[in-house]
Amino acid sequence: MLKGIAGIAVLGIVGVLAYATTLPDTFRVERSITIQAYPEQIFPLINNLQRWDAWSPWEKKDPAMARTHSGSSEGKGAIYEWEGNKEVGKGRMEIIESIPPSTIVTKLDFIKPFEAHNTAEFMLESVGVSTNVTWSMRGPNSFVSKVMGIFISMDNMLGPDFETGLGNLKSIAEK
Repeated sequence: MLKGIAGIAVLGIVGVLAYATTLPDTFRVERSITIQAYPEQIFPLINNLQRWDAWSPWEKKDPAMARTHSGSSEGKGAIYEWEGNKEVGKGRMEIIESIPPSTIVTKLDFIKPFEAHNTAEFMLESVGVSTNVTWSMRGPNSFVSKVMGIFISMDNMLGPDFETGLGNLKSIAEK
């Protein structure tokens, strides 16, 4: 009986690992919102990393988080490093592309609780007196990430935070 249960467990584990190999080698999480403001009003809130404390969803998860800003004050070369509790971890973000008032691309290097290297983008598209803001993140999907993704997806993990951050950004930009 015990051999049978162990055999089924091994087959289950092998099945999960085999299935993980079929998953994509990259991931992408994306959320959008329409804000009743011009791109020129929204762009500085994203392009200046020191202004993220007003709208970033992670700022509220650890108000005691240690933050360091360096490089440019805004735009390409602006750097933000953080170290906080288990919810925010430790990492570094750098703006690597800034095209006013439509595009901001950041390089994200997570150190804790796990190492990851991703790219995030903000796209601002003018629609009359409103702006469609899209926040996305993409990166490699390592084998370990693929296995974890069977049980919890990056979209389910990060999507709600993106929605909260975009909602916060909307509240600030529409004031």
